[in-house]
Amino acid sequence: MTALGMIFRPQFPPERLRAVARAADEAGLEELWLWEDCFLESGVASAAAALAWTERLRVGIGILPVPLRNVALTAMEAATLERMFPGRMILGVGHGVQDWMGQVGARTESPLTLLREHLDALRALLRGERVTTKGRYVTLDDVALDWPPATAPAVLAGATGPRTLRLSGEAADGTILTAGTSPEAVRRARRLIDEGRGTSSGPHRVVVYFHAATGPDAAARMHAELAAWGDASASDISAAGDAETIAEAVRRLAEAGADAVILQPTADEPDPEGFARLIAEQVRLRVP
Repeated sequence: MTALGMIFRPQFPPERLRAVARAADEAGLEELWLWEDCFLESGVASAAAALAWTERLRVGIGILPVPLRNVALTAMEAATLERMFPGRMILGVGHGVQDWMGQVGARTESPLTLLREHLDALRALLRGERVTTKGRYVTLDDVALDWPPATAPAVLAGATGPRTLRLSGEAADGTILTAGTSPEAVRRARRLIDEGRGTSSGPHRVVVYFHAATGPDAAARMHAELAAWGDASASDISAAGDAETIAEAVRRLAEAGADAVILQPTADEPDPEGFARLIAEQVRLRVP
């Protein structure tokens, strides 16, 4: 079954998260995803709060920008959340927006090399291994977590370009595709991920963000949203309308290879609590 969720946009005030997370949990929504966009809201702090306020909801962090984070710190935070809330935290890491990384003095010459080194070390630490490595960007000297999780959580990578998609297939447990990805782009991404995976037979979860809006002004808000992203002329990357309109788009993405579709409201969504309930109570019924 295709998993469904929504994004709590960092354009929403942090103090709004509690009400949205609780509404999502009470309605039976499967996943709530958070971004760590500069310079808006923390991914880890927000995830910890959302997990503490809820009982069943899975909370995804998509993504933590690896140039900002020492891999040992990422592993410590992920292990802590996994031990406190077993099976409910989903971890995503990625390059981050390079202009933002430059603003804080963290931009690297080879984002791809950094992501590979970070993924390898992070997954090993979360498996409870003792790691010594000296790479171009990641250096660890006899490092192991004192409190590793009982079961290592999956580590997903945010990816868009061909090289990063192949890397994600090779070095991550799953891939996060940004909103603006059409069903055909999901198929292309799947092929590139599979090239990276080679003969690997383990699971690889593909999570797709997708623009969605509902309500009487949905079409106008979506038009403005896509224009802001520079995608106003793109087709098959958004749905604006009722639950069936959104569900139809989700079904197309699932058929293209999405394991989870995470609906991304517009930045000016007036009722994110209602958006969560719509997905859980109406869209879910229409998506196998």
